[in-house]
Amino acid sequence: MLVTRPYNRNHAYAYAQRWALSRNALFYDFAPIGGDCTNFASQCLYAGSCMMNYTPTYGWYFISAEDRSASWTGVDFFYNFITQNNGEGPFGRETSAQEILIGDFVQLGRADGTFYHTLVICGAVGNTFLVCAHNNDVLNRRLNTYQYDLIRYLHIDGVRFITADPDNCFESVYNGISIYPMQAQSVPTPTSQSPEAPAQPTETPAPTAQPMGTPSPPPPMAQGEAAPPQAP
Repeated sequence: MLVTRPYNRNHAYAYAQRWALSRNALFYDFAPIGGDCTNFASQCLYAGSCMMNYTPTYGWYFISAEDRSASWTGVDFFYNFITQNNGEGPFGRETSAQEILIGDFVQLGRADGTFYHTLVICGAVGNTFLVCAHNNDVLNRRLNTYQYDLIRYLHIDGVRFITADPDNCFESVYNGISIYPMQAQSVPTPTSQSPEAPAQPTETPAPTAQPMGTPSPPPPMAQGEAAPPQAP
């Protein structure tokens, strides 16, 4: 059966700080073929959830550059998975800026309604968020320095995973089938082919997750950016 556990925002934050300005060799760098922003966001999300969803077409997973879900690298596909996922893996909803926490995500769009960029929320300072992203690579950049027409916020509510049902022996014993519990339904195996991502995307201790409306005063960082709020 599916069980829900909390999303580890500290892990997502720590990963973003570690890899915002570099590349983790475990994952393909999609920057030369359309953009790496949502690939990086997915890596941060995975660091905080440690659970993929291998459902063909509509899941969220990365095995290789050729064997991945569209939601791992595509801006709109990422949004669709997070807001519509009823199975294994992380899930969440579009929300307002007031509900955003560290480890959540923001996407930027054009006036025509298309969204092209996914960024990871890593703190807040003043009246804006601090974000990490790939293409262009940024570490704790102020969100209000970007130019965009549309913006949407994605809040991660939790992570679902399959665990053994404590009552799953009943049916097999009651019906004289077996004294052993029924096996849990297996997760679909990803296929070697998966939808392509859209052509355009578009060791630091982590702070305790807190609403972004009341960040603690951050110390200055290199490159003129502000640091994430300190843990209370």
